Amino acid sequence: MKQTRAALAGLAGFLLLAVGTVALSSPASAASLVEVTNFGNNPGGMRMHIYVPDNRPANPAIVVAMHGCGGSGPGFYSGSEFGSLSNQYGFIVIYPSAMQEAGFGKCFDTWSAASKRRGGGSDPVSIESMVNYARTQYGGDINRVYATGSSSGGMMTQHMLAVYPDLFKAGASFMGVPFGCFDNAAAYPPGGPCTNGSMNKTPQQWGDLVRGAYPGYTGARPPIQLWHGTNDTLVPYSLLQESIEQWTNVHGLSQTPTSTDTPQANWNRRRFGTQVEAYAIQGAGHSLPSSGMARVAIQFFGLDRAAPTTPPPTGTPTPTPPTPGRPRRPRLRSPPPLRPVPRARSSVSSRAGVSTCQTPLVTTAPGYSSTTATGKPTNPGHTPRASNSRCTATCA
Repeated sequence: MKQTRAALAGLAGFLLLAVGTVALSSPASAASLVEVTNFGNNPGGMRMHIYVPDNRPANPAIVVAMHGCGGSGPGFYSGSEFGSLSNQYGFIVIYPSAMQEAGFGKCFDTWSAASKRRGGGSDPVSIESMVNYARTQYGGDINRVYATGSSSGGMMTQHMLAVYPDLFKAGASFMGVPFGCFDNAAAYPPGGPCTNGSMNKTPQQWGDLVRGAYPGYTGARPPIQLWHGTNDTLVPYSLLQESIEQWTNVHGLSQTPTSTDTPQANWNRRRFGTQVEAYAIQGAGHSLPSSGMARVAIQFFGLDRAAPTTPPPTGTPTPTPPTPGRPRRPRLRSPPPLRPVPRARSSVSSRAGVSTCQTPLVTTAPGYSSTTATGKPTNPGHTPRASNSRCTATCA
């Protein structure tokens, strides 16, 4: 029992928030991350944060960016490059926060029977409601909706593409697993056959799981970009091949790549037509996306092509009035160019239902090395549950 607890504590040390380190050139912006409390049907009981850049086209694309277990939407906003990229290219970013407990903390539900059916309930329906909110409130382009995420968020990316293939036009999954990999919550990491290295289905079996999520659907299937570190032991690297087999089968493709190359040192890329793209990051552990990878995902979505314009205001979210005796929610300012952030105290100023946090969540755990300016791996969107972790600045 002591050995089991020690092992879990060691694994949990990997699940923490790290801050991106590459400075992005983005326009100055007064936009900020805002929490939306009444966004529609929410069977998953999730929280929604949204970032709407000031400079955007009349009908901006929508990107749903999802954190890892134990993390949060605001944490993934602070620790990834998607917010700064949205300033450059004018797309909206939705940052959901998972609220269901599994594995190492609050994780996106990819295990329940309800989550595996289109319209079945739980987190997928909540995320669909968030997308619809962005469409109606800000004129988001329902024909350009994309999913991405890290670890649990990467798992949910593949999940949403399976359950809502008509809503999501493409996805980029970092350290995810194939759709249908978990039979129940008990199978979630660190236990269960999905992530203990023994999972091995045929391409046909994997593909049938996706097709069964939305019976009768005959439309186009969304392209997917897959990322995994070769030294990942928390979500084993072998699951990259399982995901490749699932999505090539769904798209009716051979498992033999049509091209292979190394676009950057240690990035081994395989392409299967234009619908499936897989990156094996040599030497990386459970630590993606690291510097520059979010930009490659945005390029895969085709969102780096059009220069944004500034449309007339289309409205703002209506915050829920604060309940007497409860702290007011934070309002996070526009993401600064990403750079190493020293551990520091947070500075919070209250407003009606919002507050300003000047430093992102930074946690430390023994044995964990986050990204530095040298480009070493990061693990954005995670916070550890181990009791020996230490939070030095809290924002959400």
